[in-house]
Amino acid sequence: MSDHFRIMVKKLLVIKTDDTNPYHNLALEETLLETVKEHECILYLWQNRQTVVIGRNQNALAECRIQRLENDGGFLARRLSGGGAVYHDTGNLNFTFIACAEDFDKEKQTDVILNAVRAVGIDAEKNGRNDLTADGRKFSGHAYYKTREKCYHHGTLMLYVDKSRLSDYLNVSEMKLKSKGVASVKSRVVNLCEMKPDLTVSALQGKLIEAFSEVYDLPVEFIDETQVDTEKLSELQKKYASPEWKYMGEEILKNSVEKRFSWGQARADFEIENGKFSKIQFYSDGLDAEYLSEIAERLTACPAEKGDMLAHLTAGTDSRGWDTQAIKSTAEDIAVMISEYISEVAK
Repeated sequence: MSDHFRIMVKKLLVIKTDDTNPYHNLALEETLLETVKEHECILYLWQNRQTVVIGRNQNALAECRIQRLENDGGFLARRLSGGGAVYHDTGNLNFTFIACAEDFDKEKQTDVILNAVRAVGIDAEKNGRNDLTADGRKFSGHAYYKTREKCYHHGTLMLYVDKSRLSDYLNVSEMKLKSKGVASVKSRVVNLCEMKPDLTVSALQGKLIEAFSEVYDLPVEFIDETQVDTEKLSELQKKYASPEWKYMGEEILKNSVEKRFSWGQARADFEIENGKFSKIQFYSDGLDAEYLSEIAERLTACPAEKGDMLAHLTAGTDSRGWDTQAIKSTAEDIAVMISEYISEVAK
């Protein structure tokens, strides 16, 4: 990233919430995204109680044992960003960096997290596109969301999460576990308290705020929820709590194909009439949340042929400010996956 971009941020804001309702917290995150000003960077610190949060384009019924979760008093929530399902409780601390696109610096933001964790005496490092690890195991997963003008980068910090709940509530596909080279989701994650038993959420919050100021070389200013748009916050909280948002109209369709790619898991459920897709649902834990959320719409009424699918999947993407090379590669993977399934079924 150029020096021009590195000096854009002129104001650092920190907001913490004591509310542990996931619908409130996701609504506050989106409200901050909509209202962040040019040359500001916001660090938002928050916690959810007993919640499974799924990625923007995931199938809720496939990812989570919802009945068991809700019987135990827990919540199912869907976020705006891509990525996979995660379990939150109050042994986990969430962070979100929010900024306008020209002020957004993923590397710098990741340095804030790494510096804070190292400051408490734990040797942490970046591993892959969106994980931080300590002692070879993951304690922090990250995801990203962007509009044309605004961006956020959020993630988890596991301090003393009840890891038994991971297998109680999450349905992690065997394909995903094999791709990570592990036997279970529990075996690939670690709580920071396993390495620093006296570490508290409050102490880590303090180190994050210190690192935020140090990395950007600016003082921080604290804000609270009384300074946000309460009407917008209430409206968005209703959205996140609604079945329409949580389940996205999921239904059982005649055909289903699923495959794991370098960019994430993909699953297409569909029905074909007169050679065209009459219904299609697409699910993924890929990080390109906005593009992947459009797959079903792009393929509805499209002829069920590879060439037609590719044309529909790539139409207009070069004018959206996306990584067109990555989009074309993803589109090719999806078109091949579906066309190969159709050919196999037709035999």
